[in-house]
Amino acid sequence: MNIVEIVLLAVSLSMDAFAVALCKGLALKKINLKSCAIVGLWFGAFQGLMPMIGYFLGSTFADKITSIDHWIAFILLAIIGGNMIKESFDKCDDCKDSSLGFKAMLLMAIATSIDALAVGVSFAFTDFEPDWFVYIAFVLIGIITFTLSSVGVKIGNIFGTKYKSKAEFAGGFILILLGLKILFEGLGVLK
Repeated sequence: MNIVEIVLLAVSLSMDAFAVALCKGLALKKINLKSCAIVGLWFGAFQGLMPMIGYFLGSTFADKITSIDHWIAFILLAIIGGNMIKESFDKCDDCKDSSLGFKAMLLMAIATSIDALAVGVSFAFTDFEPDWFVYIAFVLIGIITFTLSSVGVKIGNIFGTKYKSKAEFAGGFILILLGLKILFEGLGVLK
């Protein structure tokens, strides 16, 4: 996986958090830099942490299933991407919660980063050159999610949820494409 693919993956993973941040911005009457930073920090931290956890879990049994690892990565990314595309057609019913408190933000940060955990598992079956480059991926995912979520609060406050479904659809589509690339490389179709 190279830097361009990692950035595309990070942007795709951050689309769920971006969509929720849009809803937060819509629900908040008045926003400031602090409210944008709170949302960004919660989502960015969890989006960066969850793939790391998934990577370590996946690495534990990666050597036992190397013959099908490309299929596992593809299936995980396709399921996550497909779910994001499906969710892009759903109405935003949770746009009324304006709380930035610990409990509300913790639950939303976990909910929007479950897919990042699964992507982290797929990282255990993905070639990173050099090996430590996977840690760059975790940091980039967190930074990009922080940035897009912080901006999402402001956009949601100004424009509402106009871009929510388009962002989720694009994110899901990119994840499916990345999954196909990993599958084709594993099958020897792409080099």
